[in-house]
Amino acid sequence: MAHVVYHLPDGTVSAVNVPTGQSVMDGSVRNNLPGIVAECGGCCSCATCHVLLPESSAGLFPEPTDEEAELVEFLDGAQPNSRLSCQLIIEDQDEVHVEVVDSNL
Repeated sequence: MAHVVYHLPDGTVSAVNVPTGQSVMDGSVRNNLPGIVAECGGCCSCATCHVLLPESSAGLFPEPTDEEAELVEFLDGAQPNSRLSCQLIIEDQDEVHVEVVDSNL
């Protein structure tokens, strides 16, 4: 289980425990946090779970797959540290920080 800290678009911070094998997206959706829409339910096909990984958390996950990288490439406001939270699977991390992107941008 990892302690996932979500830095939300309104400036607030919410932290939840996300079990091993679940995604950062799951942790947000299951706890009704705002910002991660997850229209496709985690199938890596819609990119509505866009987050930014700060440098401190970037090395905690494998590099994006080609499929994820292609979706991120076409996102408005994509940055070098953009990831899809459905592809960030919790394994042996203790604490993860993510910045939830404002979907209204």
